[in-house]
Amino acid sequence: MKKLSILSVFIFIIGWPTMAAQEVNFTSDVLDTIYANDHKNVALFFPAPIRQGITGSENFVFTYNREKEQHLGLLQGMPGKESNLLVISTTGAVFSYIVKYSEELEKLNYFIDESGSIGNESPAFKSVAEDDFVPGSKPEEILADKDLIYQIFSTYLIRSKQRLGRINKKKEGIQLQVENIVFHGEELYFVLKLENDSPIDYEPTFLDISVETRQKGKKKSIQKLLQEPVFTYKMPEKVRKSQSSRFIYVLPKFSIAEDKVVVIDLKELNGERDIKLKVKKRYINNPN
Repeated sequence: MKKLSILSVFIFIIGWPTMAAQEVNFTSDVLDTIYANDHKNVALFFPAPIRQGITGSENFVFTYNREKEQHLGLLQGMPGKESNLLVISTTGAVFSYIVKYSEELEKLNYFIDESGSIGNESPAFKSVAEDDFVPGSKPEEILADKDLIYQIFSTYLIRSKQRLGRINKKKEGIQLQVENIVFHGEELYFVLKLENDSPIDYEPTFLDISVETRQKGKKKSIQKLLQEPVFTYKMPEKVRKSQSSRFIYVLPKFSIAEDKVVVIDLKELNGERDIKLKVKKRYINNPN
């Protein structure tokens, strides 16, 4: 796939008035998925100039003018799995879409309204393009950028209705559920739900995700390897009675063998309603 040139951007800007007459504005209620292919340019016009654009897969390329901030971005895609597009404007507005390949495209131009934003960039995070990571960069700057990407993609997953399967366990009115496991970048995102159907509030003291190996033979034993999260999103301090909470654990990517299983340990503060939920190999090695 050839990278789009500044000349292409200039041509699209010249044709903007003509295209505007042919297309209507799209808000977040309509624009959830954008289709693209490798022989046409899909133009996205944002309400504010683009500061950063990231796709989750190399199958898709989002090009915008990095030298001079403009409202226009161009999307191309190649055959493969669906991915996502994250765009941050100069005002800090964050936009997130699913991108899919399609040989035939019904729309080539999208005019995105400010209401299509999923939220605003946290001022505590410094957002820079991936190409800006150079030797000598301060570790805290790189970490801040990664945290921003984790936060944005976690926000997208919380809004998503995608599910992996029925993975849950219930004890005394407390249910822990794995709604989804998604591979993105170099990480696995565990989308979890904690539901409290009991008459007493539930306060988790910690949640651990580990890989367990069962040793067979006369002397049976269990080896446990803790998987440390690189980021957590909306982990609840308390789930009140008759309520639920959805949250995300982000872990470095890993896979497991036949003799291993992933175990999620949830412990209650000042209580014994602990849950141990096992996740089989097929879900870990075949995430969404």
